[in-house]
Formats: sequence, C-alpha cells, structure tokens
Amino acid sequence: MIEDIKKEMNQRMGKSLEALVHAFGRIRTGRANPAILDGIVVPYYGADTPLNQVASISVEDARTLLIAPWDRKLVGEIEKAILKSDLGITPKTSDVIRLPLPPLSEENRRDLARHAKQEAEQARVAVRNIRRDAIGDVRELVKEKEISEDDARRAEEEIQRMTDKRISEIDHALTEKESDLLKI
Repeated sequence: MIEDIKKEMNQRMGKSLEALVHAFGRIRTGRANPAILDGIVVPYYGADTPLNQVASISVEDARTLLIAPWDRKLVGEIEKAILKSDLGITPKTSDVIRLPLPPLSEENRRDLARHAKQEAEQARVAVRNIRRDAIGDVRELVKEKEISEDDARRAEEEIQRMTDKRISEIDHALTEKESDLLKI
C-alpha cells in the first residue's frame, strides 16, 4: 500500500518536472528553437490544427527558423497565426516562412528569467501538493489501522526525501535555463 502511494507520487512528480521542461522549451533564448512555436494553431480545413502538424519546422541557422507548410495555401494562415501569437517576431514570407529571431536585450533576458522563475515556482508548488496528497493517503491508512505509526513515519520521511530530490531537480533545471538566458 505504501509502495503504491510512493510509486504514484513519483509518477505525478515526474510529470510536473516534464511539464516544467516543456514550459522552459517555450521560453526563447538567443538561439532558434522550434519549441517556441508550440501552442500556435492554424485554421486548416475548418479545424484549429497545431503548426507542427501542417508544416515542417527546422532551424535554418542559429537565429532563424524555417517553416515549410505542406500545403502552400497555408502560408498566409501560418503568417497570421504567428503575428497573433505573443512571440513578437515578424515572419518573412515567400513560398516558405522564415522567422528571424532578434537578439535579446538585457531587459528581455531579465523578463524571460523572471518568467522561468515563475514556471519553476509553479512546479515546486505542484510537487508540494503531490507530497501533501501522499502524506494524507499514508495518514488515512494509519487511521484505518492498515499500517502502524512507525511505518507511517518512515513512509513520510521517504516521501519527504523524494520531494526534496524533485525540488532540487527543478532548481537545477531553473539554474540551467537562467544561465542559458542570461548568457550573451
């Protein structure tokens, strides 16, 4: 029973860390990264479709993304979707779309680092909530007399160690992202 609780908790915490890494991927750095286009949807035959499902996205050079739509009629729609997004990038359009990423100013870098800190704090809160749920489940087992107080105490200590480990992983990911953002 305790092992099931810890296993579920570990899986949920892993998903929180994956979500943080995905969120960090959407925060642009000075380099071109196709992940910054995640979340952009394009109207395609009446349905909103993610950009990566209607075009190939590649890195042309260190500061330019190349978007090659599979249907040439979509070039205008993709351009509109990029302009409507909050990326702040103006596409250059021909039969393909080029997204030149401007160099980040010091103020932009600080804002992006602040945003990364907010994402990391949300991940920490999620991990702590998962810990709270797991400890609540263990205490419920004690209340129902399915495990002893000593087993519950050991389980809570193990849950806390697992939580500390995940939070240190979040802090490490934040440190890497901040150094990546603030590096010129």
